[in-house]
Amino acid sequence: MHGRVKLKSTAQQEVEKKIEREKKLKMYVTARDACFTKRRERVLDDEALQLTQQLLSSNPDFATLWNYRREIMLHLETIWEEDKLQKMYEAELLFLESCLKVNPKSYGSWHHRGWVSVHLPKQNWARELSLCDRCLSLDDRNFHCWDYRRMVVKMSGVSVDQELQFTDRLIGSNFSNYSSWHYRSTLLPQLHPESLEHTLPCHQPRHSSPPPSPQMHSHHVCEEQLLKEYELVQNAFFTDPNDQSAWFYYRWLLGRAEREDMISCIFVSREDERVVAAFSRPVNALSVGLILVLDGQPHQVDWTSVHPRFKHSPVWICVLPPGTIRDISNEHNLTVHWTEKHIHRDCALYTGCLLTIILLMRALDPLGYEQETLAHFQTLKVVDSMRSAYYSDLCSKFMIENTILKMEYAEVRVFSISDKNLTTLCHLDQLLLVTHINLSSNQLINLPPQFAMLQCLEVLDADDNAIEELEGLNHLPKLEEVSLKNNRIFKISDLQPLTTCPKLTRLDIRGNPVSRTSNIQFELTELLPSVTDLLV
Repeated sequence: MHGRVKLKSTAQQEVEKKIEREKKLKMYVTARDACFTKRRERVLDDEALQLTQQLLSSNPDFATLWNYRREIMLHLETIWEEDKLQKMYEAELLFLESCLKVNPKSYGSWHHRGWVSVHLPKQNWARELSLCDRCLSLDDRNFHCWDYRRMVVKMSGVSVDQELQFTDRLIGSNFSNYSSWHYRSTLLPQLHPESLEHTLPCHQPRHSSPPPSPQMHSHHVCEEQLLKEYELVQNAFFTDPNDQSAWFYYRWLLGRAEREDMISCIFVSREDERVVAAFSRPVNALSVGLILVLDGQPHQVDWTSVHPRFKHSPVWICVLPPGTIRDISNEHNLTVHWTEKHIHRDCALYTGCLLTIILLMRALDPLGYEQETLAHFQTLKVVDSMRSAYYSDLCSKFMIENTILKMEYAEVRVFSISDKNLTTLCHLDQLLLVTHINLSSNQLINLPPQFAMLQCLEVLDADDNAIEELEGLNHLPKLEEVSLKNNRIFKISDLQPLTTCPKLTRLDIRGNPVSRTSNIQFELTELLPSVTDLLV
């Protein structure tokens, strides 16, 4: 009809779009190949900068091109004067802002901006902080921007107090801000540290020396500030009780009390002339200063961890010179001194109000609330099924802790925790003196390297699990009996760790796939000649 605009059909539009895309792709590929050719030929000039800029404007995640630009700029630094370099790097920062508009979470763009900021002769850090503020106002969980901001803060010397006020503003505008809560948890111990002597006022931060790094400070916060933080986080609860970020922070506040650094147990074997020491946390005995004193005289001994993979371990072993303590007619006084106790802090973060209740129950009475704890874990697995495996592992940890408590109350060396749906093993360093362990009817898939800490273990029952690896059955000098019925051991080589257990005489592997191997009896006899009672 005359006077009416003719509308193109959908098919026509698709054809035109396809032609346009192919045209752009051809131009892009041509420019890319030209860049690769220039780089291969080591061409480091301004033309290459312009060419890479064209490509990165449309695709800022092309890491190879960012590398090429840095190579060019490093070359230009050797031939250009400072004023010219200043202009080049300032232009690069403007270009990077345009790239961040294309993709605010571009790994390459943020990394390159950090590199440019360090190489810029005269950097304006206030401008960089302003850029971070703008980006975080658009997306307060942009972790690339958070990382870059921490670098800017460090380089520009922004005070901890200013950064804490910055988190106040972000949290005040949005309680559901994981990044701000977490950043706050790293700042508070520096600004309001708890004095080891409990004499420093809370409001007097240390000025005589720079604040310690997050890896070194104690993570303790003075009580006055903790009370203020409790009030702040409670406001977040009442604003949105279903939001998880405030609950994360709340459990961080609750986790300030920690175990004292100490040697928790010493085991001495006259027969093997060995001393085994268990610590309250993993340590490197080669660097923390362990002194063994025998009958009032310090002895120079070599300490080794229970497994070659462990540089830090809660259990360490030393072998005494032959004849030192073997004679049972002589009494000896032996002590181990830990001369250098480094402070180590580790804060556990969990999710949700219900999990917080579990933690409080365990703090009050872990054995008395055991059944309620199990019920709450079952609820968590149902309502938060994506984290079911995590809850299973955490529940296993708590059940092991409870069993250790019961064992200590009974003053026995038998550890039995069968049919508890265990999915993982932990706290094995606290079982140094245990001789018998029953782990049957659980859901374990391996015996981890930490199992080698059980230096007094004689009998192991791990029937009816899903165990595939025995890496932890390594150099257990007293192990005599092992029962692994109905597990998932497939190859004879999986039993190799047992060859390091010199006293092993009984092995039961019935119900495992490996038991169907031809000549299994003969091969196991060759592999484990000390085993006289073999059940396959």
